[in-house]
Amino acid sequence: MINRWTVVLTFASALGSGLNAGVFFAFSSFVMKALARLSPSQGMAAMNTINVVAVTPVFMTALFGTGAACLLLAVVTPFTWHKPGRAYVFLGAVCYLVGAILVTMVFNVPRNHALAGVDPSTVDAGRRWTEFVRSWTMWNHVRIVAALTAAAFLTLALRSLQDGTIANLEPLAGAVR
Repeated sequence: MINRWTVVLTFASALGSGLNAGVFFAFSSFVMKALARLSPSQGMAAMNTINVVAVTPVFMTALFGTGAACLLLAVVTPFTWHKPGRAYVFLGAVCYLVGAILVTMVFNVPRNHALAGVDPSTVDAGRRWTEFVRSWTMWNHVRIVAALTAAAFLTLALRSLQDGTIANLEPLAGAVR
């Protein structure tokens, strides 16, 4: 039974990690660049609006639901370490938890909160906006690499989770029924 749920959670975590890597990639590759081209007051207003609108059940489930699944995998996997593929599961789960969730909570979200408190009409606003874009994007790059690495490890794990052979995805079909 634990193997069935390991396969289901690993599959869901791989998909969630890939999905979130894509969101992070979009921000680093064009959203932040577009916002940086706006005047500081416009860029700050747009980013503050994005930060409010992003807190939806769908996005929070994708980001933190994947984190919850990875946390469960990281806790359970050491008890089945002797089975094939478990190192990939563990590494993928930890990559996502540290590089996507922890970095989000420790670096990106506090910057978002600080930006919300900046008065765009002050003389210092332009400098603060430029610094925000630089530092926020740098930490977002970390999230991209971590989430993509997690997706890769978790995908590799699916190949060997069941008895060292390519994983039988029948447990996924059974979970859907």
